Amino acid sequence: MSEAIDEARLEQQIGKVIGDVAGAMSLFMAYLGDQAGVFAAMDGAGPLTCDALAAKTGLNPKYLHEWLGSVSAAGYIAFHSHNETFELTPEQALVFSREGQPACMQGFIQIVFSQFELLDKAVDTFKSGKGRPWSEHSQCCFCGTDRFFRPGYAANLVDNWIPALDGVEAKLKAGAKVADIGCGHGSSTILMAQAYPNSTIYGIDFHAPSIDAARAKAVQAGVTNVKFEVASAQDYPGEGFDFACIFDALHDMGDPVGAARHIRETLAPGGTFMLVEPMAGDSMAENMHAVGQIFYAASCTVCTPASLAQPVGLGLGAQAGQKRLTEVCREAGFANVRRAAETPTNMVLEVTA
Repeated sequence: MSEAIDEARLEQQIGKVIGDVAGAMSLFMAYLGDQAGVFAAMDGAGPLTCDALAAKTGLNPKYLHEWLGSVSAAGYIAFHSHNETFELTPEQALVFSREGQPACMQGFIQIVFSQFELLDKAVDTFKSGKGRPWSEHSQCCFCGTDRFFRPGYAANLVDNWIPALDGVEAKLKAGAKVADIGCGHGSSTILMAQAYPNSTIYGIDFHAPSIDAARAKAVQAGVTNVKFEVASAQDYPGEGFDFACIFDALHDMGDPVGAARHIRETLAPGGTFMLVEPMAGDSMAENMHAVGQIFYAASCTVCTPASLAQPVGLGLGAQAGQKRLTEVCREAGFANVRRAAETPTNMVLEVTA
C-alpha cells in the first residue's frame, strides 16, 4: 500500500534540514575563524575589505573571500554591500572572539567538533551499546569543555551561587576545607581559591591528564591554597570537608549515588554539598527546545557513554531534572535538597543532611 505524502509537510521538513546543514557549516566556519585568529583580527578593527583582512591576518585572500561569504550569510559578521566591506560588531565580538566572556560560544563550538573528530568511535559506541570512557575522547573535547564552562562559573560561582547557599559563604571567607569533585582542568577550583584565600580547595578528578592541566593552571594563576588529586568521586581521600561541590559532572558518573554517599560521609557536621547540573525539566516533554536538543545530543555521545563505561553504569543523562537528582541524593542519605539558584543552562542544588 502506497503512503500518502503531505507535500507541504515534506517541504517543511526538507527546509528544516537545509537550515540545520547551514547551521552546521556555519559552526565549522566559526571554528576555522577562531583557530586561524580571524575573529580576533576583526575585533575592534571596523569595516575591512577582504584584501585588508588578508593583509592583517596573513591568510590567503581567496580562502578568506569564501569564508567571509559564508559567515556573512550566516549573520556571524556584518556585510556592508555598498562598499564590499566586512565588520565584526561589538555584539558579534562577544560571541565569537572575546575569550572568557559569558557570551563567548567558541568553547561550545569546540565541543561539537571534538565529537566529529572521532566520529567512527561515536558510531561504534552507539551501535554496540557499550560504554566509552572519558579518556577516549579527543583532547579538543577536554579543552572545549573547560573553555565553555569556565566563563559561566566565573560570572556566577562566587557572586551568585555560593551566596545563595545557607551559611557557606561565611565559612569560606573565614577558612574552610573544600572538595571540588570532578574538577576537570580546575577552573572552578582556582576561582574558589582566588576568592577565598583562607580556605583550602581540593580539586579531585579521576582523569590524570586533566589533573596535570589543573596543576599547571594553578601555578599560572599563582594560587597556593589548592591541592589537586587523582581519585574517583566514590573513594577520594580525606574527611571533614565543610563544603563539597560537583559542577556538571554527577550525571557523567557510573555510580552517582555512591559518589553522593561518599560526599555525605566525608562532610563535616553541618557541611553542605552544592550540586550544579544542566538545566532540565523532569520530563522529556519539558525539554523540547534548543538547549534540551543540545544537551541530549552531548549526553548521547559523551555523558551517558562515560557513565556506562564505569562500575554500576547508571546512565543518569545530562537532562536528568531536579526530581531525579533529588532521588539520587536522598538514596545517598541526604535529607534536604533545594534549588538555590539557576541560569538558563544550569540549576544549582543545595544538598544537606
